[in-house]
Amino acid sequence: MDKERALNVLNAKMMRECTCSLRAQATQAVPGEGSASAEIIFIGEAPGAKEDAEGRPFVGAAGKFLEEMLKDIHLKREDIYITNIVKYRPPNNRDPLPEEIASCQEWLMEQIKIIQPKIIVTLGRHALTHFISDKKISEAHGQAFRKTFPDIGTLVFFALYHPAAALYNGSMRETLMRDFRKIPKVLEKVKNIV
Repeated sequence: MDKERALNVLNAKMMRECTCSLRAQATQAVPGEGSASAEIIFIGEAPGAKEDAEGRPFVGAAGKFLEEMLKDIHLKREDIYITNIVKYRPPNNRDPLPEEIASCQEWLMEQIKIIQPKIIVTLGRHALTHFISDKKISEAHGQAFRKTFPDIGTLVFFALYHPAAALYNGSMRETLMRDFRKIPKVLEKVKNIV
């Protein structure tokens, strides 16, 4: 089975079977979108109101900013895969609870296994600490970390501030854009270590 079909099968199965309690209040699941053969997966925290309404990740103001930054490094949404730690919108955009994260964990890990990215870009503190629990985003942003997990193997994680946070903070926006421009170099390095 090719990656795209495998991803579609997985997402359809998990939309039917996911036990996440957020499902009860959400309009729909937001599994993720992009290329099943992507070298880069971007992972945020959770869908917001616009994402919940459309069933697509990063479609609001933060998504537009993300697309601008992708364009700056000569990429489009279709070149990457983008998803979230949890696949349903938490009420009032609150932080997802540990049990909500746990119930979406299998879904996320299976997506990573199918896509087999070269790097995972974490967007914001929740995505970072989900994978690299001993790092703070304020210290780790713009850096790459290699970590091994039993179910997905050894991967490189690149930490970024969340685009939503940077929209309202000018200095954070500049930092995020500067960090974002490092992605092609990180990807090149990872591809050369085989």
